Amino acid sequence: MTSVPVIVVTAAVIERDGAFLVTRRLAGSHLEGCWEFPGGKCDPGEALEACLVREIREELDTGIAVGAEVFSAAHSYPDRTVQLHFFRADLVGMPRPVLGQEMRWARREELHELQFPPADSELIALLSGTAG
Repeated sequence: MTSVPVIVVTAAVIERDGAFLVTRRLAGSHLEGCWEFPGGKCDPGEALEACLVREIREELDTGIAVGAEVFSAAHSYPDRTVQLHFFRADLVGMPRPVLGQEMRWARREELHELQFPPADSELIALLSGTAG
């Protein structure tokens, strides 16, 4: 039996005026077309917060102030297991989608209407007030 790789991912939960900053995964990527909280894969040995700062700079050309971790989860896909770490964060500057990805502010009540990766479902429930 072959083991699947474990990928550590960080994501920023950025809220402004009751809406969350989300981006859409590009065509050709894993889970293409899904909306997600911006972030990405950690490099080996990279601290979670440092990863998140780097990824936001690469994807959205802005800085962030990383706050507390609000949620973490592991999710197994057929070809990989993803360990997700979601942190509250505040923007330091204006975000600009560098990679050509869609970006929008989604109101709390809209979150359940957007297609997110399966691994995000518990966080979406928590943020939209439908958990438990």
